[in-house]
Amino acid sequence: MTDPTYSDAGLREALGRVRAEVGKAVVGQDGAVTGLIVALLADGHVLLEGVPGVAKTLLVRTLSRTLRLEARRLQFTPDLMPGDVTGSLAYDPRSGEFAFREGPVFTNILLADEINRTPPKTQSALLEAMEERQVSADGVTRPLPDPFLVAATQNPIEYEGTYALPEAQLDRFLMKLVLDVPERDAEWAMLRRHADGFTPHDLEAAGVQAVLSADELRAARNAAARVGVSDEVLAYVVDLARATRRTPSLRLGVSPRAATGLLAATKAWAWLTGYDRLTPDHVQAMLLPVWRHRVQLRPEAELEGVAVDQVLRGVVQQVQVPL
Repeated sequence: MTDPTYSDAGLREALGRVRAEVGKAVVGQDGAVTGLIVALLADGHVLLEGVPGVAKTLLVRTLSRTLRLEARRLQFTPDLMPGDVTGSLAYDPRSGEFAFREGPVFTNILLADEINRTPPKTQSALLEAMEERQVSADGVTRPLPDPFLVAATQNPIEYEGTYALPEAQLDRFLMKLVLDVPERDAEWAMLRRHADGFTPHDLEAAGVQAVLSADELRAARNAAARVGVSDEVLAYVVDLARATRRTPSLRLGVSPRAATGLLAATKAWAWLTGYDRLTPDHVQAMLLPVWRHRVQLRPEAELEGVAVDQVLRGVVQQVQVPL
């Protein structure tokens, strides 16, 4: 149902201001900024992957500041315990009873920094939170705030002291965004800002302001969910998903959850770009970030140096596009 308080044009303008505010601190990562906005609209979580120093953490911190939402940062380490994420029972000497102490997951935006540095036991503490938007402890189920977004970072080249995310964990992320080293002009602009006194630790001094409220975000999310989808485009998504399960280079294709994730992200992208119905072009634009972390290469394909993105592009070329 349409919220008469907000117009689609006004909501898109507000999200455009979010992009502009993030640009005050982060240079050269426009694709990742767009991906995070799409994830917010699709009510999904994001895995940010990139070498050290490409502004993964700064990007999430800055985005959090542009939204009138609570945000917390949790540094994942090898000794982190599940209770350090979700919360745990603690003895209250004043009452003489045990009470549940909420963990950092009880927030709107959780920055899970270097998520692959903690063992799977602690990683799994996020499974229920990411999928069900709730935490169960001591027989009690506690809902998480709405909206709720996990933005996790990981380093793709460092393996010592890290733990690969299990498939069940990866599948909870709507998108995997790859942050590359910025182009020369963008890197120059970044250095110019630092030379002029910018410091990433003081976003207030950089002029980053909150420009989007939780109500506006929920209204935008509802508007994106109303984007129309024809049976032909739905069939196209199904055919793409089934094609990944038949591709010789992959030993694991995408799951039905991945297909629904692609649909949600595609509707968010279509609405954000001013469309009220999906087209195959929207599906193709979102396929790589939504599916690249959900498939697994066969060992022989890895030995030949085949990349996941390359295989998925081949899938797109093989499946017939509806007219």
